[in-house]
Amino acid sequence: MKLENLSVKKFLRLITVGLLATSFLVLLGLFLVTKNLRVVLYGGLLTAVFLVWGGIFLHYFQKKLTLFTDSLCRTLDDMMDSAARPEMDYEAETLLARISHRLERLYNIMQKDRNTVAKEKADLQSLLSDISHQTKTPIANLKMLNETMLTRPISEEQRREFLQATGSQLDKLDFLIQAMVKTSRLEAGVITLEKKDALIEETLVNAINGILAPMEKKNIELTVDCPEGLTISHDSRWTSEALFNLLDNAVKYTPAGGSIHVSVQNWEMYWKIDVTDTGRGIPEQEQATIFKRFYREEAVHEVDGIGIGLYLAREIITMQGGYILVTSEVGKGSTFSVFLPQE
Repeated sequence: MKLENLSVKKFLRLITVGLLATSFLVLLGLFLVTKNLRVVLYGGLLTAVFLVWGGIFLHYFQKKLTLFTDSLCRTLDDMMDSAARPEMDYEAETLLARISHRLERLYNIMQKDRNTVAKEKADLQSLLSDISHQTKTPIANLKMLNETMLTRPISEEQRREFLQATGSQLDKLDFLIQAMVKTSRLEAGVITLEKKDALIEETLVNAINGILAPMEKKNIELTVDCPEGLTISHDSRWTSEALFNLLDNAVKYTPAGGSIHVSVQNWEMYWKIDVTDTGRGIPEQEQATIFKRFYREEAVHEVDGIGIGLYLAREIITMQGGYILVTSEVGKGSTFSVFLPQE
């Protein structure tokens, strides 16, 4: 019979039978040697006492083991079904205390996994809801324009206008999808930022190149104050993406004829990059929420945008160990300060 297939009850019965057989053989041998029944009687009494105490011990051990296994099964069932914290008995025997300690560690790991899964599920639902909301308007506009061109007689000039409007909506959808892809890849850890020493002026130039056309169209003046040859440890490509989003916002919300100023300063533990504009400014009560994904103020819905630039900028800077602060006054403009750690 294999030991792993032997139940506890059968094992205890075998132990009892073995003890009785051993005791009988010992007493028989004692009688054959001494030929004295009194000695055998005393030996039998002593053996009986040992057997009684042994029986009590085995009975107690069996009860204790049964109670422990029942408690262990209930605890595991609760942990799997209702995520209830196991009741730890640290005053129990060393072996049971060790098992209780590992149960607590298992519970903490399971809770962490549950929380992670719940957060990922909530984030996914939020992301899907945001995508659905953001794509609803351009898709509806595209359907309306397409239906109009298919079902109604229109002039060549009107057709050209409709096609231009269609192109605008397609550009909006393309921008939205690209932004969502970047954001989701960053959040999922598919993209890892690689910090290395690089010229910050090159990073700024790459960011500024993306806003030159709309800035010139609105006749906005741009000034840059950055030390030449300054090397900073950062991911140049993604930091440029973050700075572009800040500059793009500055251009959007700065009126024609306004100005934007970019400066790089050396602080004690951080490099500080300021993007200052002379735009409409942000109300104080809105400043804590502007970095949320797809958040846009009610007052700026007429300005083209989807509300993901600031969120993406913050994610990029945070992943490099930095942070972004905003100071603003309505009617006087805003300053977005990017802090990158000095390493």
